[in-house]
Amino acid sequence: MNRRNFLHFFCYGCLSIGITSCTTAPITERKQLKLIPEATLNAQAAKIYEKVKKTEKLSDDTKTLNEIKQIGKRMEFAISEYFSQSNMEDPTANFDWEYILIDNKKVKNAWCMPGGKIAIYTGILEITKNTNGLAAVMGHEIAHAVAKHSVERASRSVLIRTGTSLIDIFSGGKLSQVNRATGMNTVGLLSQLGIMNPFNRKQESEADYLGLIFASLSGYDIRETTKIWERMKEAKKGKEPPEFMSTHPSSDNRIKKITEWMNEVIVEYPPIKQAE
Repeated sequence: MNRRNFLHFFCYGCLSIGITSCTTAPITERKQLKLIPEATLNAQAAKIYEKVKKTEKLSDDTKTLNEIKQIGKRMEFAISEYFSQSNMEDPTANFDWEYILIDNKKVKNAWCMPGGKIAIYTGILEITKNTNGLAAVMGHEIAHAVAKHSVERASRSVLIRTGTSLIDIFSGGKLSQVNRATGMNTVGLLSQLGIMNPFNRKQESEADYLGLIFASLSGYDIRETTKIWERMKEAKKGKEPPEFMSTHPSSDNRIKKITEWMNEVIVEYPPIKQAE
């Protein structure tokens, strides 16, 4: 089989995979490529989460941890109930929710692993300031898991690595030669600039939008969200990289988009009555 026929065969196969593995993100209906089974990532995430619990210093601030869990429970119910009322498949049906508070004031961060494994760092609390702020951050992180962004990123990584391997084959190994000569990982470079980053920023913006919805459905005041990003911008003190080099939208762009979405979300996604 010559190169042209092989390339045609490969591209046809990839197209077939893409068609059969193409789904849409919940609510936004953005098209997604999913080549990696969700259950696989959920299982891996659960193992990593257990390691995090053993290696990180967990906070003994039970009051804040209980607040985190209360916000989480409200969101769990609201999200599931929304999809049920909308006659849509619940993307959290297989989640095994769990919450931890990590004692690290230097880290202003939070995350949610596939399957609903959530961690909040004490450093982010000076940014969130209050319950509505904390709910906004948690809504954003939970949105990543609900929209299956990790599955999507893992699937895209598979395609990028496969594609660059083929380029190396068809270039007679020149790609590998360049990597050895320059000490650069071309796959990593392509992922960082121009391929993965725009994709990641799209995910971040989607999580901003879905996070607003989930916080609103759960009965929290989402107007606090713009205040959070103003405080985060101040905390960074101009140290943000140019947006094209970052996996996240700039704070200014983030605030602008959230402000544009605010009234729509408040009107179209009112609080869902919580179970007694």
